[in-house]
Amino acid sequence: MAPDDANTQAAGGANGNGVRVWDLPVRLFHWSLLAAVVTSVATGLTGGLWQMDLHVVSGCVVLGLVLFRVLWGLVGGRHARFAGFVKGPVTVMRYAVDFLRGRAVHTAGHNPLGGWSVVLILLALAVQAGTGLFANDDIFLEGPLAKYAGKALSDRLTGIHHLMSTVIYVLVAAHVAAIALHWWKGDNLVKPMITGVKSGIDPAVGDGPTPWGWLAAAVIVAAAPVAWILSIW
Repeated sequence: MAPDDANTQAAGGANGNGVRVWDLPVRLFHWSLLAAVVTSVATGLTGGLWQMDLHVVSGCVVLGLVLFRVLWGLVGGRHARFAGFVKGPVTVMRYAVDFLRGRAVHTAGHNPLGGWSVVLILLALAVQAGTGLFANDDIFLEGPLAKYAGKALSDRLTGIHHLMSTVIYVLVAAHVAAIALHWWKGDNLVKPMITGVKSGIDPAVGDGPTPWGWLAAAVIVAAAPVAWILSIW
């Protein structure tokens, strides 16, 4: 943890300003993924030669970021790990009922509903980006691995790629709606994902030093150029 991170967490425990929750790799991942997904959607809808070339690159970035998040979900910070926020169905339903009744306790990391939202979005994006590697548009563009799949398999994966676009729209819309609903109920989920600090929680559940945090952050920053190189290989 950087000195300013330690000071922020210590101050949060002392005066209630907040405690460190999201480590730097999680925050970089979140906003990088948002940028990559928006780019993929925009270029996919507009079409055009250079737009679709960029679409391939952004899709590779999405896949790389998803793979990183899966790894970071195993070895990352306290609230980044899947074990910390993926709960069973009983816990999820109990939280949903309590939230609707205004009795839900603010969680440090992802709440039980948000945790499964993260998992579903990651799965959908993995399928979307993975099938995109083998997709084709029957005109001038094909994914980097389409030539290894054969036309029939490539066409089937292209169909799945198009179908998953709708699934992702639904999941993202639900995610945004949940963030808005939490904000309406007085729980701002966006600011902590920018600053890493969250208020109104027990200082004891704040995150500590994250092993390999800066190396992980460097991997995220390198995602775009690496994806560009792979897409033109």
